[in-house]
Amino acid sequence: MDAFVAYVAADPGRWAIGRPENGDANRLAWLRALQAQLCLREVYGVADAVATDGGERVDVFRALLSLNLMSMFFQADFLAAFATRIEAEAGWIGALQRLAFDGLREGMQNRLPLTWSGRDAKVANITGWTVTAAQPQGDASMASAILDFWTYDLVAMSAQFKGDVPGLRPHFYERPVLKFGSTLVQLPWIVGLQNNSTAAINNLRRLGARRGQARDETQRIEAALARLLESRSFTTLLNWKPPRDEGDPGEVDVIATLGQHLFVLEVKSTFLRRSQQEAWLHASSTLRKAGRQLQRKLAAVSQAIGSDLEFRTSLGLTEPPPLHQQHGWIVDTCIECDHQHFSGFLKVSIEEVLIALRDDRYLLNDPEGLLSGTYDADQSVEDDTHPSARTLYPEGFRVERFIEVIETEAVWEEIAAGTSA
Repeated sequence: MDAFVAYVAADPGRWAIGRPENGDANRLAWLRALQAQLCLREVYGVADAVATDGGERVDVFRALLSLNLMSMFFQADFLAAFATRIEAEAGWIGALQRLAFDGLREGMQNRLPLTWSGRDAKVANITGWTVTAAQPQGDASMASAILDFWTYDLVAMSAQFKGDVPGLRPHFYERPVLKFGSTLVQLPWIVGLQNNSTAAINNLRRLGARRGQARDETQRIEAALARLLESRSFTTLLNWKPPRDEGDPGEVDVIATLGQHLFVLEVKSTFLRRSQQEAWLHASSTLRKAGRQLQRKLAAVSQAIGSDLEFRTSLGLTEPPPLHQQHGWIVDTCIECDHQHFSGFLKVSIEEVLIALRDDRYLLNDPEGLLSGTYDADQSVEDDTHPSARTLYPEGFRVERFIEVIETEAVWEEIAAGTSA
């Protein structure tokens, strides 16, 4: 919904994006790019510009917009064209043959099962998608950086494998421009249907997990979470390091207190998994380790609160909180293993915590029928007069209710009810 708000504020409905007949599809691509950028910024801490493997700076929104426009292009000029031919042909094989033949006859290689071009031609195509008020002709250097951001160099990857050099192999959807020497290839049925938000997240957080910017991104997540907690009257402390005489349990990402409740949060920024095996590995390695770390860190924080009056006062505590009011949560960017426990500590997604603190759960359920096209102006006015029907905190925000919201998965209960119905 934040993407809708930003979209309306920018008013792209009045812009001429690409060919007139593709205007609506291209504006949808713009909206999806904005949604993905907001997710990267707020959940993953990604800045508005990131570095490519070659060290160039690339504008995240323009990179997302370019990929979404590629998807729209293939949907219209390949997938939709293929769908219309299925009705006239006997089966998909005949439809694919007709599509390829018509493409060759019309000079449209995008009607083939794959497309190809040289680098200069591809950069020229993308340059038109980098147009801004400051650069009405587009930015060729930015287009080049965007192309590199989405490129999977198969020749270089082959050499890496042959040399037994460790490294991750990209999935086609993560870097959907395939480079074979000087030729760039794309697969329309993949690019046209893939989830481009997932592609961007995994490009940065899976393939680029060791980027120099990755640590800064995690710190942005922690800082943003602390600011949101402070907006709810929590006292927070970031990146606290226990005294060395406490066994060095490691840096504590976020400490938060409200009333006599203590929260120690272990923040993990990972990627979106695509198989049960990957989810199992995440649980048995990263989350299992996080649980053990949190056990040591909560003990260190609790000990410091009990022994150090200045530290306890800085957290707004008048006395050490009882054990039942000490909470350790693993807060992860991914949703795998949500609401499971590791070493006795709850694992929850950052998105769920953000929604609970903002109290905007109602935005998950097509508010006022905006998405389904059933918007009723009169009904919306009536609904707005009864905010208690939408809030997670009908009696006002209280820390006890916040804990209950998280532990009972109240953020998702309306979605779960709709699914079961």
